[in-house]
Amino acid sequence: MTTDNDFLAERFEAYRGHLGAVAYRMLGSAAEAEDAVQEAWVRLSRSDTGEVTNLGGWLTTVVGRVCLDMLRSRRTRGEEPLESRLPAPSEEPDPAQRALLADSVGLALLVVLDTLSPAERLAFVLHDMFGVPFEEIAGILGRTPASARQLASRARRRVRGVEAPEADLARQRRVVDAFLAAARDGDFEGLLAVLDPDVVARSESGVNSGAARVAAGAASFAHLARLARPALIDGATGLALFADGRVTQVLAFTFIADRITEIDIITAPSRLAELTVEEA
Repeated sequence: MTTDNDFLAERFEAYRGHLGAVAYRMLGSAAEAEDAVQEAWVRLSRSDTGEVTNLGGWLTTVVGRVCLDMLRSRRTRGEEPLESRLPAPSEEPDPAQRALLADSVGLALLVVLDTLSPAERLAFVLHDMFGVPFEEIAGILGRTPASARQLASRARRRVRGVEAPEADLARQRRVVDAFLAAARDGDFEGLLAVLDPDVVARSESGVNSGAARVAAGAASFAHLARLARPALIDGATGLALFADGRVTQVLAFTFIADRITEIDIITAPSRLAELTVEEA
């Protein structure tokens, strides 16, 4: 017989990979990231989540708070060199996890993130990498949404100096070119080939998840795809639409290996102004 605790554990396991990625980006250490994820499970098992409608969001917030506490504690006891915290290959959980970490977080980015204050790091990681709204980030930090936005903006300016390795940019460009060609042709199967099964697409109108739904949405905008051009969005390969020499819309992608895992469709002038967009 399946107990309530077993059911809760199954739901938690469905989010473990996502939570591990959040924690690793925050902490730069696979061992500490696993500790943070485990602490999230402890807090979940002790909480009444009957009224929680978005468990993934709830868990992301919990992991964010745990990581923030760990970063602050790290600072009070004296910052350790990044290299001393990065796990040796034998310490990482398994080859699949090792590949995910290598593809999602470059060493150069981790070095830059390590120079940020805990609050800046949390605001940047949660918002720019995982699309957490500033209202929720503000709640974690105990600040206003405007203050959280400023923290992320400061962090973003520092991170812009990190250049992706040429090999990564070349691979990203191949994936983006394939995505763009499939979107222009309304090629549903072609889109599925470059989208991660659990891809998430965010826009001002809402969030779409799952490769089939995202592919259907992309295929229906073939006319916009014909106007889009490959561009570097804050150093990563994406797509941009231009009008009269200015950027009017951006598709920023997150990649793992040769698949797109996240798509952020940005049209708000205030958000576009925060990005560095260069035609590729």
